[in-house]
Amino acid sequence: MRALIVDDERLARLELRRLLAEHPEVEIVGEAHNGEEAQVLISKLAPDVVFLDIQMPGMTGFDLLEQVEDLPQVIFTTAYDEYAIKAFEVNALDYFLKPIPPARLAAALARVGPRSSQPRLEQVFVRDGDRCWIVRLSDIFLLESEGNYTRVCFGSERPLIRRSLNALEQQLDPAVFFRAGRKEMINLKWIEKVDIGITGGLSVTLRGGRTVEMSRRQSARLREILSL
Repeated sequence: MRALIVDDERLARLELRRLLAEHPEVEIVGEAHNGEEAQVLISKLAPDVVFLDIQMPGMTGFDLLEQVEDLPQVIFTTAYDEYAIKAFEVNALDYFLKPIPPARLAAALARVGPRSSQPRLEQVFVRDGDRCWIVRLSDIFLLESEGNYTRVCFGSERPLIRRSLNALEQQLDPAVFFRAGRKEMINLKWIEKVDIGITGGLSVTLRGGRTVEMSRRQSARLREILSL
């Protein structure tokens, strides 16, 4: 298990190293003392898990997550309990108040899974005002282009992320996400039914009721994929 420690306090990094030394399955691949440095190391080292402080000078932990394109699993470590609710809304793997309880640490490490060797996104960080989430790709049923932004549809939420749909498409698994048109990508695993639309193309209804109309060209591609 490859781990990256991100904390602006040197003593906090040393203490976490001491605790992790009790877990031989963990390889600490690097440390960062601010968000900017962490962003570079996450891209370079591709850790399985990041131990992330929240309140840091300059870029906060939440700011960092918004900048990372290929997001690893996250365990927050902080001295401030006011971030607890927000962290769990984010769907972080765990949230530790310093000093870190060794038993909680062991339990969290047991839930860390290895990252896929394929260069595909597995989860994305999404912020909407004061609310934010770490969203697994399997929970996203629709992506909609809005200029240089993309609207991410999961559950009842529809927030925007600062990435274009074209850029996202390069990192998505084509066996799961299908470009339904210029502005939309659908998760094939969320398709509930397929009908013939008014223009002769396919009309796809996703679980939850959202309907997406397709051109004849994209309809032909979808027919091949779904063996229709």
